[in-house]
Amino acid sequence: MAAPTQTPLFLEEWLRNSTIPSPSPSPASARDIVRAWAELRDCLQNQTFQTLHLQSLYTLRNSQTSVHVADPQAKLLLSILSTPNLAPPQSYSFLFRLLYIWTRKSSKPSSSLLQSSLPLLSNLLSTHLHSHDNSSLSEAILLLGSLSAVPILSQSSRKVCFQLLHKLLEEKHRPITEELVPEVLAGIGYSLIRSEGIDFDRIFTSLLNIWSNEHGPCACVLHGLMLLHLMEWLVLGFIHSQSFEKIEFVCRGVSKPHQRNDIQFAVVMAAAGILRAFNRVRVEINPLLRNTAESSVVLIAIDLISKMGSVSKLGGDFSDHLLLQCISLGLARSGQISFHAPVLLCILFALLIEIFPLQSFCGRAIENPYRNSGLTEVKKHVDSIIFKEAGAVTSAFCSLYVVADEENKLVVENYIWSFCQEIYSKQRLIALVFQGEQNEMRLELDKIAEAAFLMIVFFASAVAKNKVNSKCSRETRSDISVRTLVAFSCIEHLRHIRLPEYSDTIRRVISTIQEDQSAGVCFVESIPSYFDLTNQQGLGEMKYIWSEDEVQTARVLFYLRVIPTCIIHIPHHVFSKIVAPTMFLYMRHPSGKVARASHSLFAAFISSAKDTNEDDGILLKEQLVFYYMQRALEAYPGITPFEGMASGVAALVRHLPAGSPSIFYCIHSLVEKATSLCSEARTQDANIWKNWQGGSEPCQKILDLLLRLISLVDIQVLPDLLKQLAQLILQLPKDGQNMVLDEMYSQVAESDDVTRKPILVSWLQSLSFLSSQAIAVGVNNIQTSSSAPERRKPEQNDGSIYSTNALSLNRTSARL
Repeated sequence: MAAPTQTPLFLEEWLRNSTIPSPSPSPASARDIVRAWAELRDCLQNQTFQTLHLQSLYTLRNSQTSVHVADPQAKLLLSILSTPNLAPPQSYSFLFRLLYIWTRKSSKPSSSLLQSSLPLLSNLLSTHLHSHDNSSLSEAILLLGSLSAVPILSQSSRKVCFQLLHKLLEEKHRPITEELVPEVLAGIGYSLIRSEGIDFDRIFTSLLNIWSNEHGPCACVLHGLMLLHLMEWLVLGFIHSQSFEKIEFVCRGVSKPHQRNDIQFAVVMAAAGILRAFNRVRVEINPLLRNTAESSVVLIAIDLISKMGSVSKLGGDFSDHLLLQCISLGLARSGQISFHAPVLLCILFALLIEIFPLQSFCGRAIENPYRNSGLTEVKKHVDSIIFKEAGAVTSAFCSLYVVADEENKLVVENYIWSFCQEIYSKQRLIALVFQGEQNEMRLELDKIAEAAFLMIVFFASAVAKNKVNSKCSRETRSDISVRTLVAFSCIEHLRHIRLPEYSDTIRRVISTIQEDQSAGVCFVESIPSYFDLTNQQGLGEMKYIWSEDEVQTARVLFYLRVIPTCIIHIPHHVFSKIVAPTMFLYMRHPSGKVARASHSLFAAFISSAKDTNEDDGILLKEQLVFYYMQRALEAYPGITPFEGMASGVAALVRHLPAGSPSIFYCIHSLVEKATSLCSEARTQDANIWKNWQGGSEPCQKILDLLLRLISLVDIQVLPDLLKQLAQLILQLPKDGQNMVLDEMYSQVAESDDVTRKPILVSWLQSLSFLSSQAIAVGVNNIQTSSSAPERRKPEQNDGSIYSTNALSLNRTSARL
């Protein structure tokens, strides 16, 4: 929240809203306010204080934004306070607050009333207030601070305010509760605007020591943010009034060595507030002042990093965790800061430990999956200010990373990449343990994981822009590219929205991998092994089904989509050993998009062309075709998506050598499958051939694919295709024959292929004649002459071509 350009009317409300904005209580009506003042006048006149008078004070207190306290009302309040034994102690906090409203809202308060209020307050504070509630103490501090800030108050009276205020702050037996900290900070803030010399010194020191009092409030991030914005407001005020001596003093005040951790928390946030103010003004600030404020944070960061050493060594000391949160959140709100390695590491550790504590939360959830162990803590974290500020902390982290030295950049990168692996393993277990359940714990953990996904993407984007460019060596670019892709594969299951930084980073790093074969191989080798994909350790007696592992599936899908972009640089033996088993496995995945991605990868491999060892590549492609057709057709219809299989078939008939045995096998397999499907369809529904266009039956789709292959296969394969297709068509019912022939006539009529068209015309004429005569024999006499040399037909080999090639598949593929 930005500091105001001028003093806010009620500083305590501004500080409170700077952390967690909350709606103000609804003000009372004008009638209720008038009645409340009338009842208070009756109270003074009758010298009797009743419950209804306390209710009147409460009504006026809750109408702070709308109620107006003029001099007559202030005189009434002071008279009630000065009348012995009239106002009970529980009314003091309300009376003090109304007097505070008077000092803030009255443009010209009565000088005599201001002067007369101080002896009265002094008497109350010295004789009665020590036994009163905490709210009275905080309201007294707020009132004294606002009184001291009134411009017309005499210097001697202002001195009295400072003395009383300092006395209240120094008396450690008077506790200040957490919810009243904004009032205390606001009172101190008002007084610091007007104080000078030793008074300023004493009050500012008391400010930093509020949380060191054993009876004081417990240090927390919310209080730290209030302190940050209070210092921002003060320093902006000092700059506006050109009180540069005060700025120097607060900078020196936060730079003094502080040994207690609760003081360190206050020092960090105070320094961050000073830096925020410096970054918001256009006037030139003395660099020494900025360095002094920054050094306060750096010294504490050095001490904290020396205690931690690494992420895994942060103990259970609350103050250490608090310091990590404050350093990260304070610097995120302060704006630009110079690079210091300990500060960068503190922000990194804060992200991994404090903001995204997935390791500890997921561990407890897995240990007690049915008890929602730690759910309350997880919900509290999701609602916390530190989690809600994850984006700002990430931005500060990336900004510091960009200006860091290479050594620290590498350290930070290693931590983030390892964190990605950790997210993957933990989220995978969570998904398996809570499989199919809308578990509340899992939903809350997903919120943290999705926020972590955004942090990783923005960091990876900064890394790619910084290191994947012409200024860095080829080795550096390749290493970063591979590690970025591996990291993204680990968090792919969390990608639910389109993020420009995500797609831009992938395009940038893929372009590097496309230029470096070793990088492509390294990326491919990072795919989880076939054994790891089909087996899961650590689940006890839980049955593991690889296709139901949604987190793992998302990761593999990422590989299936990325590998085609760089497949030309992947050696054949690497594809055969590592990629093929996974590709064939996920062709049987029940998710259509996953299966289609597997088919697309196969098509990309078949379509790829390499400059070296092309003979070995063709042999591998032909070998894989046999297994591909078996794998695809066995699961069709059902699992195998037709579009995916069609793309694979189209690729192999286009890119394998002319007359390849694999193409003959592909056609033979498709015809066999079509024959089987058509027979089943005829048994189930005799009317499926009434409409060919847009037919959705599996047999219609296979037939359509075979017809499309007529224009795709090479001229050596065409005769065999036409012969087998004719045999299949003549087995169809009359409606089916007519529909297929009509479709073929349309295709031939539109064809401009001068080589194929004469053959197809002759073939169609013969096929039409046989169909019209209802003759299902003599198919071998159909004219399919062409200028291509005669080849040995697959059916003459009794399957020897297919069995030989099937046996020559590599062991890995055969195992599938």
